[in-house]
Amino acid sequence: MTRDFKGVGLKAASLASASLLSLTAGAALAQERTQPEAAEAARVDDIIVTGVRGAPRTAIESPTPIDVFNAEQLQQGAQTGVFESVRYLVPSFNLPARSGGGSSTVIATGALRGLNPDQTLVLVNGKRRHRTALINSVSTLYNGSVGVDLNMIPSSAIARVEVLRDGAAAQYGSDAVAGVINVMLNSSAQGGSISVAHGRNFDRNDGRYVNLDANLGLALGEDGFLNLSYSFMDRGASNRAERIADSVRLYPLLPDGSRDPREAIIDRMVTTNYGTMPQVSNVFGANAAYTVSNELELYAFGTYGQRKSDLSWTWRPPTDITVLPEIAPDGLRTLTVIKDKDYEAVAGARGSLGGWDWDLSTGYGSNVSDWENYSLNASLGPSSPRHFYVGQLASAEWVNALDVTRGFTLENAGELQVSFGLQHRWENYTIKQGDEASWIQGDYVRPPGQPFAGQPLPPGTQSTPGFRPEDEADVSRNNYSVYGELGWNPTERFYLGGAVRYENFDDSAGDTTIYKISSRYELNDWAALRASFNTGFRAPSLAQQAYSATTSQLRDIRGTGVAESLRLKNFQVNSPEAIALGAKPLTPEMSENLSVGFTLTPFSNFALTFDAYQIDVADRIAVTTTFSPIDTRLSADGVTTIGEQLQAIMVANGLSPDVSGQYYTNAIDTRTRGFDIVATYKYGTVDFGDFDFSFGYNQNETEITGIIDNPPELAALGDIVIFDRSKQAALTESLPKSKISLNSGWALDRLSANLRLTRFGEYTTRHSSNPALDNDIDAAWITDLQVNYDVTDAVRVTLGANNIFNVYPTKIQEPSANLGNGMYSGLAPFGFTGGSWFVRAAYKW
Repeated sequence: MTRDFKGVGLKAASLASASLLSLTAGAALAQERTQPEAAEAARVDDIIVTGVRGAPRTAIESPTPIDVFNAEQLQQGAQTGVFESVRYLVPSFNLPARSGGGSSTVIATGALRGLNPDQTLVLVNGKRRHRTALINSVSTLYNGSVGVDLNMIPSSAIARVEVLRDGAAAQYGSDAVAGVINVMLNSSAQGGSISVAHGRNFDRNDGRYVNLDANLGLALGEDGFLNLSYSFMDRGASNRAERIADSVRLYPLLPDGSRDPREAIIDRMVTTNYGTMPQVSNVFGANAAYTVSNELELYAFGTYGQRKSDLSWTWRPPTDITVLPEIAPDGLRTLTVIKDKDYEAVAGARGSLGGWDWDLSTGYGSNVSDWENYSLNASLGPSSPRHFYVGQLASAEWVNALDVTRGFTLENAGELQVSFGLQHRWENYTIKQGDEASWIQGDYVRPPGQPFAGQPLPPGTQSTPGFRPEDEADVSRNNYSVYGELGWNPTERFYLGGAVRYENFDDSAGDTTIYKISSRYELNDWAALRASFNTGFRAPSLAQQAYSATTSQLRDIRGTGVAESLRLKNFQVNSPEAIALGAKPLTPEMSENLSVGFTLTPFSNFALTFDAYQIDVADRIAVTTTFSPIDTRLSADGVTTIGEQLQAIMVANGLSPDVSGQYYTNAIDTRTRGFDIVATYKYGTVDFGDFDFSFGYNQNETEITGIIDNPPELAALGDIVIFDRSKQAALTESLPKSKISLNSGWALDRLSANLRLTRFGEYTTRHSSNPALDNDIDAAWITDLQVNYDVTDAVRVTLGANNIFNVYPTKIQEPSANLGNGMYSGLAPFGFTGGSWFVRAAYKW
């Protein structure tokens, strides 16, 4: 006998939206209520659509841990993007303010449960979201990761975010090793809103930002909707560097040996980029659906975004060899401008046929990143251009999917949900070269009378040399997958689920079969046990396989005293240089994930969940140490240097010995253990308003359980460490070991407030070779406060502050004598620019 689940696929989004409205209406515009009404509004009954198929269920009934956050929660505080909001809402989510240098300062890069960003799958309306084109190529944390940029989704388009804290690759495919973030878009067919926010930092009055968000719901006839959104963000720079001492010489000495008189008038705040970088973005979104009949609904959604990011680099004084006095007599400030264009469009149909609910969709997403540089190519001399096109990174994905599900009522055996699906994904990644002037080696030498007279100068633009012709890439692949899933309730108190998935890639990622088993058992009406075990995988991204970039230095490569151009490269995995140094084709990271926990709901407005987990990941992809031909350490023979052996390897393979580099490889096995505790309590009163409390705690530790042996090609180098201690610490010690989140909300009539306390645990940074340069960073409490007043039923004014006690991370050293920076770890999860205030005005109709 079949059970009638007709319309489940059509109704899931509307059920989620209805639940969202019921939960937020009281907090948004609280009115006088009777006691029963207040109690009704305080129930913990968030409806979820992530992690389960078939009839939607509440988050507390899920067999795996899921957090649900509505639009109002995501907008608390002065956050500038979705990831920034999730940082404070999900205990096991880590988002360092700056995970290192380069493009890691441009995109928000966060991850669940101590793993990498690309080990968390991001969905929008249940459909896979495309990756960014930017790879974290020089970052300390998450090096090599290519994540999804959630900030390219307008915040005004988001109705809710569901965070599944459990492996789900068997259900959703590659990348869902640590969990899934599913962004549900606004589906309102009427009304709208507009809000404007402005804020600044307490210290130095910098870090100015302006946010504008707008949303409009329109009806499409009687049976459809079109919801439009727009978000604008303009974030200014902040700087925490200090003036350097007057005694530090910035100009070359005069011919008579005296100091240049300009030393007395130059601005000694020489560093202006020690903080957040400027960024401007415009992002649009649309979500639409139309019900053709009781059996058919058509839908579509998409986003389009443009973003300009200024990446300022370290100031170069007039004493620097690359600073030409004819062009930059008072020093050189270099700037890289990254211009992103990001878009995604998804269309599909869903309905019911013969008792089976089906969903057929196609979606295309792309991120194109163009890089420009404002500096000079010193090797071209005074005639060097000052503006250069550095090149382009581009990533694209096309996904076609069919999902089918049906519920059955089994005679004397409960209820069974049967689901299966197919998916095809095409991926492409390209690198395009920059202007020739951005990377070429010119023949200019400093003329007589100047410092460094007669010396050749380094090639390429400063800080960000252009992509060279040999760096170019254009790689594609296809992925085919099929899955089956069963969800069985033999009784009302017991649930057992299972899923199996087969995926095949037509490149070195190959094919794999993974599975998941989950269960939940209700001990009574308010206590339940749950557990899951799953295998998972993450296929190497095309960027990890194809990314290549080149810089150059003038160094004495052959020990002759003559400076030559030494190329420093990130080798493509399949390049001749990488293969000569032992590189092998990348294969998927494989995982095993065990989770056990319980849920407690002793009364209707309180819920507590506890979930412990262990995640084993084998063959994690990491970047090697840099292999350099000028390495002066002795090799295994005790006579030659490691650098000489490297040069010999290159020459033996018919390659230039004048190159230094690193590559990505399947290198490390890790084990991550931890637990999450999440508690929520909502209480409504007639006279004193509505109260909303939440508590979250995460404890997380990762250990390295294995590192690959040095490849045979490097045997002659001796006992070198292919992954140094700083790279190992980035996986095991450089993330906070714990996080506590305390949140309290209150609403009475037209006044409401929210107080949030977050404790980021201690962490450690390691130097690559010198333990004396390690740093232990203390735990810190961050306090955020906002107060809302509803001027009318349609107008709200908000005043607030983030980090109201102006807390800074542990000071790891005194300011650099020459630059005035370097006092704080760049991995601080709450940044190092102190507190900030903000105001926001919103109008709803």
